[in-house]
Amino acid sequence: MVGFYDRARLSRGDLAVATGSNRYARTIEYGWSPDVPEHHITKLEQLAELYRAPSKRVSTKQTQTIDEVTARFLHASPFFLLATADEAGRCDVSPRGGPPGQLVVLDERRVAFPDLNGNNLVDSLRNIIANPHAGLLIITPGNDETLRLNGTATLTTDPDVLSLWDGELRRPKLAIVITLEDAFFHCAKSFRRAELWEPESWMRFADLPDPVTMLQAHTNGEDDPATARAGLEDSYRADLEQDQPPS
Repeated sequence: MVGFYDRARLSRGDLAVATGSNRYARTIEYGWSPDVPEHHITKLEQLAELYRAPSKRVSTKQTQTIDEVTARFLHASPFFLLATADEAGRCDVSPRGGPPGQLVVLDERRVAFPDLNGNNLVDSLRNIIANPHAGLLIITPGNDETLRLNGTATLTTDPDVLSLWDGELRRPKLAIVITLEDAFFHCAKSFRRAELWEPESWMRFADLPDPVTMLQAHTNGEDDPATARAGLEDSYRADLEQDQPPS
């Protein structure tokens, strides 16, 4: 089992752990405890001692408007991550996928996207009602650079907004409109470190547990894996079909 262990219980190199395969094995050399604050970073001055100042190019890359180049990137993206938080600051990140064009630029400071079929927990929507601050990480396949948007979110059932996706998607129950505070392109280093778009790297993850396996672990094997997988696939198929416009 992979976990955190108290430093006093371990000596260097005495605990090997694996995540289902020996090739993932690693040695935990030290434990960690949040109750020992001597190495905690709690002040901006401490950060400044650890990190160099950003370059002028990085410091000036943020913009407060959506220009033509940014709009083209938004329009092309079929996938993005939506970050929200509730009134207490508890965070949530939700993946959002759809056809290119799902992100619609309303004007130089506002972008809208539909709320498509999901699990009906509506975590993001609840958070936005409690706390409108939101962030988007916009991704395009094969591209290591991403676009980040920060701003405030509004939930709307305005028919003029909901009709923006007519012909491409079934009219959504509501849309989310982000009013921009800042936008900037993010560098490629994290995606290149991850080799995210390199097909030859994907096989290393072939034996990772899927949601059905995780559910089995959480429910002590109460559900039959084949039945659970079939039910999951059926729910995916039904929700995706409901996203399509009427024929």
